[in-house]
Amino acid sequence: MDDDDDDDVPQLSSHALAALQEFYSEQQQREGMKTSQGFNQYSVGSIEEDWQLSQFWYSDETASCLANEAVVAAGKGGRIACVSAPSVYQKLKEQDGKDFSVCILEYDRRFSVYGEEFIFYDYNHPLNLPENLLPHSFDIVIADPPYLSEECLQKTAETIKYLTKGKILLCTGAIMEEQAAKHLGVKICKFIPKHSRNLANEFRCYVNYASGLD
Repeated sequence: MDDDDDDDVPQLSSHALAALQEFYSEQQQREGMKTSQGFNQYSVGSIEEDWQLSQFWYSDETASCLANEAVVAAGKGGRIACVSAPSVYQKLKEQDGKDFSVCILEYDRRFSVYGEEFIFYDYNHPLNLPENLLPHSFDIVIADPPYLSEECLQKTAETIKYLTKGKILLCTGAIMEEQAAKHLGVKICKFIPKHSRNLANEFRCYVNYASGLD
């Protein structure tokens, strides 16, 4: 074999190789945790991100903060809807036993493992919802539209306004501030949500009530 043939084999840069090794290491760690700890089906990351569905999970700290905010805002016996925000739903379920109820509206059918609390949701059909999901029946709606476009926000806003009794907690890009105010009447918070993987776009939270996120 000619030694020159080795030159034709594509080589990963040291940076790309390190990133790949880190990815496999994280996967092995997660698998190890599942087997050694007794798997918690509600832990953030128990269902892997699907980037093709524009899924990016919050950091554990952010998911906890948003879940706690929702519980306080919903009040005793409150109802919480998580629209395209599965990691917040998972954090809420870790608090199971507290005096609130929650459901998850999500396009990804992998989340149907959560049973009756899972409601299939496609933002392209914002009011295509089950009959038992009554209008204005949730004390707070938390939503994280999957795409940073006005069309996606506007359609998700239809769902939010249908479901909520009044309170809205929206998580989306900082570049969507004007559109968020236009479609939902929400204002930006001081709290800055973080994701488990760093995103290129700055994310922010928006609310239409006096929250603990300022």
